[in-house]
Order: sequence, then structure tokens, then C-alpha cells
Amino acid sequence: MAKRMNDGGADAALNFWTDADKMTFCSAEPTTYAQGNATYALADAAPTYDAITDGTTSGRKRGIQAKTAVPVDVAGTVNHVALLKTGDSTLRYVTPAPSQAISAGGTLDSGAWAIEVYDPS
Repeated sequence: MAKRMNDGGADAALNFWTDADKMTFCSAEPTTYAQGNATYALADAAPTYDAITDGTTSGRKRGIQAKTAVPVDVAGTVNHVALLKTGDSTLRYVTPAPSQAISAGGTLDSGAWAIEVYDPS
């Protein structure tokens, strides 16, 4: 018997994760809102999202658009990106990022990336 998933379930998860209104560039993997918002945050920007579409491999995905010239608040090495919802102080999603040393007062560029929910196998 094959496993199945309704696209609506994947879309609901993607909508929850991307209801975030703040994207932070972090020096370590945050596991709480406070860590993602302050403790490990080196820079932040308002995320912008693509529409939810069929996944590249399977399932569904939503792209997070590239950001350029994001002001850096704290010097360090970015290695994670976090999506946060400031209205309810929740850490919505965390992903590893390419390691990038940044300097306070400078800027950083972030490439586009996506969250993908794969069909069950």
C-alpha cells in the first residue's frame, strides 16, 4: 500500500513556516525565539516569499527570495538563517547557511533558497 499526502497538508506547513516576518542571519543554530532574535543574530531582514508551487523533487515548496545589502549589526560568521514571527515570538524555521564572515556596519547578501516538503515514499 502506497503512502499519500494531500497538497493541502504540505501547503499548511509551508504557510506556517513562511508566515514569519523576520529573517535573521545567525552565528549558531538557534533553538528558541530569543536565540534567533538576539543571542545569535548578526543581521536581519524582512523575508519575501514566492508562491507555493509543486516541489522540485516532489511534494510542495515555497521559495524565499534573495536579499542584498542587508545591514550587519554584529560582527561574526553567519552559518544559519532563521525565520521568526515577531507578533507571537515564535521561531518558525531554521536552516544551515553557507559560512560567511561579516563585519559590523557592513552588509551581507543572501541567495534565494526554498523550503520543500517532499511526498512520502
